[in-house]
Amino acid sequence: MAEEWVFPKGELMRGKRGLIMGVANDKSIAWGIASQLAAQGAEIAFTYQGEALEKRVRPLVESIGAKIMLECDATNDAQLDAAFAELEKQWGGLDFLVHSIAFSDKNELKGSFVENTSRENFLRSMDISAFSFVAAGKRASKLMKRNGSMITMTYLGAERVLPSYNVMGVAKAALEASMRYMARDLGPSGIRVNAISAGAMRTLAIAGIQGGRGLIATGREWSVMKEDTSMEGIAGCALWLLSDLGRSTTGEVVHVDAGFHIVGVPDTGGE
Repeated sequence: MAEEWVFPKGELMRGKRGLIMGVANDKSIAWGIASQLAAQGAEIAFTYQGEALEKRVRPLVESIGAKIMLECDATNDAQLDAAFAELEKQWGGLDFLVHSIAFSDKNELKGSFVENTSRENFLRSMDISAFSFVAAGKRASKLMKRNGSMITMTYLGAERVLPSYNVMGVAKAALEASMRYMARDLGPSGIRVNAISAGAMRTLAIAGIQGGRGLIATGREWSVMKEDTSMEGIAGCALWLLSDLGRSTTGEVVHVDAGFHIVGVPDTGGE
C-alpha cells in the first residue's frame, strides 16, 4: 500500500503534462513529487525499466489515474527515442520532465574512493546518474514550448565529501554541472532547468549506502531545524519549479534539507 502524503488539491498544474523518470516504489522521492503534481491537476506519464519495477510501479500509477507507462532504459538511445516518440504521438507536446535516476555499484561506495573505484563503475555511474539527464532533456526539449521546465535530483555529496558516497558524489557533481549547461542552452527557448538537493531520506537509494541510517540521523541532528527532511517539502519545491510559480528561476540547485547544508560545525551547546 502506497504511503499517503497530505498534498492539498489545487489547480497549479491543471492542463500541464509531464514525464517522471525514476519511480522505484512508494517511498521514492519521484513518487512523492508525482503525488503532489497529480494533486495539483497534472497529467503524468511514467517510465520504468524491467518487469520487476513495472510490477511495483503500475499500482502506484493507476492509483492517480495516470494512463501512460513506458518501458525505458535511460542508457539506451533507441528506447529513449521510442519513449519520447510515443509521448509526442499521444500528447503532441510536453510541459515538464522529472529526472530521478541514479546508480552505482554499492560495493564501490565503501571505504577509499581512490582505491575502490573501478573504471567500469565510474563510467557506468556517470552514464546512468548524469548523462541520462542530458539525454532525456535533449529529447524532452524538442516537445516543449516556452515555459517548459525540467528538474533533476541531486545530493550534498556533489558539493562536499561524505562517507560512503564516493563515485556517486562525483557523478552528482557532473549532474549539477550538466544542469547548468542545459539551463544555458535551453534558456533562449524559454525552458527552465533546475536541481533539487534533498536531504537524506529513507529511500532505496539511501539503503544502498553503508551507514545510510546514520546519514539520516546526522541530517536531523545537525540541521538548523532539528528535523528530518520531509517529502512534502521536496514535493512542494518540485511543484514550485515545475509550475508557473517558478518562472525566471533556472540553473539553480535548491537545497531542501531542513538547513543541513549550511552547517559547518554542529552546535553542541558548549562555549
